[in-house]
Amino acid sequence: MAMTIPRTGEDTRTVTVLGSTGSVGCNTLDLIARNFDNYVVEALTANTNETLLAEQARQFRPRLTVIADETKYASLKNELSGTGLTIEAGRDALVEAARRPADWVMAAIVGAAGLKPTMAAARRGAIVALANKECLVCAGPLLMDEVRQNGATLLPVDSEHNAIFQVFDFERRDAIDRVILTASGGPFRTLDLEVMAHVTPAQAVAHPNWDMGAKISVDSATMMNKGLELIEAHQIFQFPEDRIEILIHPQSVVHSLVAYVDGSVLAQLGMPDMRTPIAYTLGWPERMPAPAARLDLAEIGQLTFEQPDSVRFPALRLARQALQDGGASPTVLNAANEVAVEGFLRSKIGFLVIAEIVEEVLTAMAGRSLQSLEDVLEIDRETRAVAEQIVRRRG
Repeated sequence: MAMTIPRTGEDTRTVTVLGSTGSVGCNTLDLIARNFDNYVVEALTANTNETLLAEQARQFRPRLTVIADETKYASLKNELSGTGLTIEAGRDALVEAARRPADWVMAAIVGAAGLKPTMAAARRGAIVALANKECLVCAGPLLMDEVRQNGATLLPVDSEHNAIFQVFDFERRDAIDRVILTASGGPFRTLDLEVMAHVTPAQAVAHPNWDMGAKISVDSATMMNKGLELIEAHQIFQFPEDRIEILIHPQSVVHSLVAYVDGSVLAQLGMPDMRTPIAYTLGWPERMPAPAARLDLAEIGQLTFEQPDSVRFPALRLARQALQDGGASPTVLNAANEVAVEGFLRSKIGFLVIAEIVEEVLTAMAGRSLQSLEDVLEIDRETRAVAEQIVRRRG
């Protein structure tokens, strides 16, 4: 039976975990359980996994428990019968969870479903630990406006952006020359194009360093993940796109670097373990203990770096171009890529066709603008419809 986390004094931080049953959410709750004297859980939410959500709710006793899938409400309520916990269901309930008076919100809902709850948390001035790429790629200017206007704090959870955050001098931005995002290069870093054309989904999801889901593993293999992170970095740090570089670093030990005008380069290093950046955001502005393995540079022996090959990895070019074009282009890029990756994972299209489809959709959807979150969601829907047609045609 799971240990029940007791509520403690007024000096504790209240936290909400949006997407508590996913990888980031589970790691967040693991860290809270290890440091439970310092935290009280305000709300937990999940999409469809009511069994794990019920287990988490019994352990952490949140003031609100939300299941997005309304068909799972009865099952969740039955599992939590007799606990006295408040249970709600549906997409609107996710937004309500984000509006609850928690000091700190982990925004780890995957995909477009995370946009409205994350916006709601920023709108009330919370500390938002952001693990949802779509918020910044698809609606970056809108989200950052909410952060600035409402005095919210945005803490990036992605290891690369978290690394930049730790070494970025926000008080002396004019002293920063370049921001350098590192990338493992994925499993196909050394393959030629002829071989890459025939790789299988099983090969693509076998990441050499990180334990990730299927979609993000394919994004790593195409390097689209780094293209999306380029867009995210531009939005988070409000730093010029042409001064954000990408460097392949196969060992995934140096998570990113910031170069200064005096020639100094500051880097954040650590073993590839998502609990490290999560712990940084959970404890911020202090640091908290985390169970990640300790870095032993002598054991690693050497750290290597190389420039990415833009011919073999066209996703980098497409992402940079989408950022330069602005408007709805990053939203289109993200949606088209998700559809194309799904087509590849279902063996409908080849690996190299992913980027070809993304480029075709970007051309078809060029010139769109964004004024509101509703625009983002509508263009996301339109883009997916166009991309799905192309996948069927190319399949």
